Amino acid sequence: MLSEYKKIKEYRELSEDGSVSLEERLVFAKKAVELSLKTGKDSTILLSNRKLSFIYLLKDDYGPFRKLNHTNLKLAIKLNDSIALAYSYNNLGFYHHQDFKIDSAFYYYSKALKLFDKLKMGEDEYGVLTNIANIQQREKDYVGCEESAIKAIKIINTFPINESRLDYLWILNNLIGVVSLKLKSFDRAIEYHNKALNNAKEMDNGYYNELYSKNNLAEVYKNKGDIDKSIELYQYVIKQREQYFKDDPSFYAITLANLAYSKSLRKDKDLSKIRLQFYEAKNISDTLQDELAKIGVAIDLSRFYSSLKEGDSAIFYAEKSRRISENINNNELLLESFLILSNLKKGEEANVYLKKYIKLSDSLLNNERNARNRFARLELETDELEAENKQISKENLYLLILSIGLLLTAILIYILISQRAKNRKLKLIQVQQKANEDIYNLMLGQQDKVDEARAKEKIRVSKELHDGVLGRLFGTRLSLDSINFKDGKEAMMTRANYIGQLKTIEEDIRKISHELNTDFVSGSGFMDIVTELIENQVQAYGLEHEFNYTDDISWDLVTNKTKINIYRIIQESMQNIYKHANANAIKISISLEKDVICLDIIDDGDGFDTSKNRKGIGLKNMTSRVEDINGSISFTSQSGNGTEVNVKIPYTN
Repeated sequence: MLSEYKKIKEYRELSEDGSVSLEERLVFAKKAVELSLKTGKDSTILLSNRKLSFIYLLKDDYGPFRKLNHTNLKLAIKLNDSIALAYSYNNLGFYHHQDFKIDSAFYYYSKALKLFDKLKMGEDEYGVLTNIANIQQREKDYVGCEESAIKAIKIINTFPINESRLDYLWILNNLIGVVSLKLKSFDRAIEYHNKALNNAKEMDNGYYNELYSKNNLAEVYKNKGDIDKSIELYQYVIKQREQYFKDDPSFYAITLANLAYSKSLRKDKDLSKIRLQFYEAKNISDTLQDELAKIGVAIDLSRFYSSLKEGDSAIFYAEKSRRISENINNNELLLESFLILSNLKKGEEANVYLKKYIKLSDSLLNNERNARNRFARLELETDELEAENKQISKENLYLLILSIGLLLTAILIYILISQRAKNRKLKLIQVQQKANEDIYNLMLGQQDKVDEARAKEKIRVSKELHDGVLGRLFGTRLSLDSINFKDGKEAMMTRANYIGQLKTIEEDIRKISHELNTDFVSGSGFMDIVTELIENQVQAYGLEHEFNYTDDISWDLVTNKTKINIYRIIQESMQNIYKHANANAIKISISLEKDVICLDIIDDGDGFDTSKNRKGIGLKNMTSRVEDINGSISFTSQSGNGTEVNVKIPYTN
């Protein structure tokens, strides 16, 4: 057996030998897997599979690569090997990423990221974050992309800098620069493209990265309106033509077209030279059959001819960019083509392109929103799945412990029964005594609860009489006093109305005696009831008032207990204002802020010193009511500057 493990190790090492061909390395890796399968040891099979999957990755043979990593995933879960699990998730994320299955890629990357973070495997973590940021940028989740990129940068900066990490920093800083331009944040785009440029200059092989950063900076300056700076940067890239044209002629063609278009935006422009640069860029892109380069050059040419009022040429190149964009399904460039054509065409044809532009723009905007929501949902589902797995593991552990406990209990009971049969009667008597004690304690506890409930009920009845009946009697008395010196039919009718109110109050007292917890809001809108209360009170008290409330609160879902207490607090506050404040106006508002109902009552009266202990029953009742519904109340006042009562009550929808 030892000789087999030694042979497996040798094959693994040979599969990692970079001096031999990939085909030979593949043969060695397969032999390692074959021998590992014979051992039947999962950890050995897992490691050999990882070596083989890496060879398939190098060969771009993604079918076997995916199959091996699914196998490794099952083995890692079985072995509870967190490191192997993280690598399997990461590899499956990469497989789906290159296959443009974005949701699956994001799902597996997210699971790998959580494990790398938990295991403090920073180098692997920032690699996954970089891939996630690229996915988010491609799907136009620009805010999420920037967050992922910044997290990755922070992790990289904790390590010593080398060529590989500088390359990652360039990628991430450049990515933030690109998305900042998409978000029209020009200064931020310039900042991060300059950071990327500095990363490129620090690299031993950062020449191409430096050129791309210069080109990206030129694009930002062009969009910002700094044309001279844009031209300066484009010209720098163009002058390096001999260094990179052979490897990337499309990059040269697009940069040349961008330079020509930037020059066309100047007042002092050399049109003949600009035309030559445009046609050079066009000929290169047509020769290469590079569709993206063709679109970029065509759009710039269309804008150029449009600025010269040469409508036919402008429309020709705009139509060209539209056709190619539709053929390659590039919606961003298609959107730009529609906008140009809507400005170039006339009459109904212009309206057709404008409608297409608006429709596609709305569709892309919805896709962006859906992408952000989709990624958030995938992260949530990943978390929920992990939580569910943990819960299942916990439940299985509890079940095992319970089973062992029950088994031990059964054994113990059997021993006790067989060895202590003589003490059975005594034990039964002791159990009976214990039960009698429990029953007696329970009776005492129940009696305490009854006494406590009675005390609370007395307090509640006192509040209802003071805040409800007494308040309304007080208001009715004032109203009757106000018509004491009036005569005539109108005064008789008013008195009759208030006599009717007294009958209603009489009925309320009868209801309180029979049914102490009256649901006074049934069959009516709560805000209508509160409005009626306020209007009646301010009319009786002679106050100016303002009452504002939000429609965001679903009062049907708020408990009657809470609504009753809100009603009584408003009633008590208005009564206190009339009795003590000498106010002219009152402002009441009910709003919803972060799942909290906010009741604010403000008057312009005399105010009072809040540092002194107030003995009035009104303020105590208000405080008690708020505490009874788990809320909070504060009084803000100074002598001569009015009073503000702020009540906050939890709201659960």
